[in-house]
Amino acid sequence: MSPAPGIARLFELNGRTALVTGASSGLGRAIAEALAGAGARIVAVARRKAPLDETVGALRESGAQAEAISADIADRAEIARLADAAAQPFGAPDILVNAAGINTREPADKVTAEGWDATLAINLSAPFFLAQRLAPAMAGRGWGRIINIASLQSVRAFANGIAYGASKGGVIQLTRAMAEAWSPHGVCCNAIAPGFFPTALTEPVFRDEQLVKKLAAQTMIGRNGRLEDIHGIAVFLASPASDYITGQTIFLDGGFTAR
Repeated sequence: MSPAPGIARLFELNGRTALVTGASSGLGRAIAEALAGAGARIVAVARRKAPLDETVGALRESGAQAEAISADIADRAEIARLADAAAQPFGAPDILVNAAGINTREPADKVTAEGWDATLAINLSAPFFLAQRLAPAMAGRGWGRIINIASLQSVRAFANGIAYGASKGGVIQLTRAMAEAWSPHGVCCNAIAPGFFPTALTEPVFRDEQLVKKLAAQTMIGRNGRLEDIHGIAVFLASPASDYITGQTIFLDGGFTAR
């Protein structure tokens, strides 16, 4: 049985423009692909130009409208440039996905000032300052979406993750605060907290076969995440289907945190 036309339209993103940071690989690329598949025009952002161009090329081959902007979002001046440039290809973005992130994996007694500052700059500060630039235009149009990427480490402690955990714990509260600021004007702000997915960020974890099996066993579903698992929740939170959801963090973790 096919969904009723009215229900299907709740998940359409035709005519919407989505800016996705970290779009050159991993979860950021998977989200960009999902939103494009729902009809959104994509402004793909990452620091590394070559893989970013490859992402945009693949999106275009699939029939999507997509443009690339190379930017280092750890640099506040770059955020200002990015916010201005993001409106050039298709108009001001309706959807912002803050998927860029780093994990320096430094033990607590080995954390450097440089590692700490870089982690918070990319994982926590950039999502706020980019939203601060883009949300007013969304609010002026009466509709917008901000999707942040939290983590299991937003609520759990893992070895060698003190800076990363601090930044991702902050993302949950940042998401609530964004919702308080902008949702009265039609801008819903939510976060996705992924479990263990095979990405460049988690490559050190997935090199350890025994650890991968152990983590899968800690889920209720019995496996770790696949990149396509993020498609549905990304489209849902970016679409009119989530009009009455804001300030929330949804754990996409196979039940890992529910145990």
